[in-house]
Amino acid sequence: MTLNLTHEPIEGEHFTITSESTGDVWEIVVGLEVHCELATVTKLFCGCPNMFGDEPNTNVCPVCLGLPGSLPVLNHQVVELAMRLGRALHCSVEPSVFARKNYFYPDMPKDYQVSQFDRPINVDGWLDLPDGTRVGIERAHIEEDTGKNTHAGGSGRIHGADYSLVDYNRAGVPLVEIVGRPHIRHPEQAKMYIDELRAILLATGASDAKMEEGSLRVDANVSVRRVGDPELGKRCEIKNLNSLRSLGRAIDYEARRQVDLLEEGIAIRQETRHWDEGAGRTRPGRSKEEAEDYRYFQEPDLVPLEPSAEWVAAIDAALPVLPAQRRTILAEAAGVGATESGVVMAVQRGLDGLALAAIDQGGEGRRVLTHVEHNLAVDGAETLDPKHLADLVGLELAGQLTATQAKTVLAEMVSSGSSPAAIATELGFEAMDSSELEAMIDAIIAESPDEWSSFRDADEKRQAKLQGFFVGKVMKVSKGQADGKAVTAILESRRNAPA
Repeated sequence: MTLNLTHEPIEGEHFTITSESTGDVWEIVVGLEVHCELATVTKLFCGCPNMFGDEPNTNVCPVCLGLPGSLPVLNHQVVELAMRLGRALHCSVEPSVFARKNYFYPDMPKDYQVSQFDRPINVDGWLDLPDGTRVGIERAHIEEDTGKNTHAGGSGRIHGADYSLVDYNRAGVPLVEIVGRPHIRHPEQAKMYIDELRAILLATGASDAKMEEGSLRVDANVSVRRVGDPELGKRCEIKNLNSLRSLGRAIDYEARRQVDLLEEGIAIRQETRHWDEGAGRTRPGRSKEEAEDYRYFQEPDLVPLEPSAEWVAAIDAALPVLPAQRRTILAEAAGVGATESGVVMAVQRGLDGLALAAIDQGGEGRRVLTHVEHNLAVDGAETLDPKHLADLVGLELAGQLTATQAKTVLAEMVSSGSSPAAIATELGFEAMDSSELEAMIDAIIAESPDEWSSFRDADEKRQAKLQGFFVGKVMKVSKGQADGKAVTAILESRRNAPA
């Protein structure tokens, strides 16, 4: 069966797959589970360093190795950071209980993991994406990380490996697992969610959020259903995705795989799957048709955790301005919507402070954002004088600089720090007289009679192409000094004039 991918809005921005054989339209439903290691000095229950990249099995002690007679002591900073993250995600901080999650695998030498089960510390929050989507957060609970297994030989998985090595340095490192609700409908939304979450983690200081070092790891629960069907499909969980590119590709592939099976009348098998980056596909892991029995019970060596209202209030008071709030502030100042691409890019690049200051100095909001989005993705942009940016926008809107000239001047402003007026004078940029521009355009029209005739009579698509032809010629003859908007207006005036 051949599947045709479409990208069209269905009650919002959805990722849909259309079957060419049946015409059925399918949508994906994605929920993400994110494990983030907290930026503490020591581990969750002991004094061993929380450090990436040290020699294997050097940051260990009887507590994190689970040796008999050892007792855990809860790290105060872990609770602080976990609550800080929870409040940034609009969660309610609740009294919580640690539990033992029992399973037998070499990555946990004591054969259980201390986590939170039925009473997590953070519950029922949300995260707002730059595109306006609100993704619910079911819970964000504390748990300890496991050791790291390395399987040598074969595919790198345990099956077919020649031997396995285990490093317990990571065992006992504090984690927060953030369980998102299945509100994501597009691979790009999933990537946007992780980008936004990383920005929150960094802003709050909860984690360094380095996917390449494993301090941020993503599991994607993916299912599909026919558009309009209220029932969720059976999901598969793609484990340990460690880059945004892999996340998007894995969701795309898995959705197509599931639709292919369902179109052929084959039921989806609920299971974990692993992403093979080289092959560009997911591969089966273990079946999860029934919930695994981890035999949770309350950790007997730890008391219940009950943060005071005063502690929570102090955390709220100390929270920084978060990305969604920054987008709202900038959008209001610029007079645009918070989902505008210029607003989103300014905040992502950390240039919203520059944009706000330039607007405050009199720069027109939309034009300031245009420059931030398209012309300031360069090193040193954050050092630009906001008054100079506002002045540049003023020269441009007054017709004293074309858009092309303004871009050139802006690049020089970043490198030299000079004012836009001084740079424009030095470069010899002067606005073309309207009569001079009209005479230039008339001469170019006379030199290209066949193209002009086609431009006057062609359909809209052909006209757009030929308009670009004439604008390009004008820019070449004027050495970039002509205003593109003025050129387009004169061309349209000539085209609509009687022959």
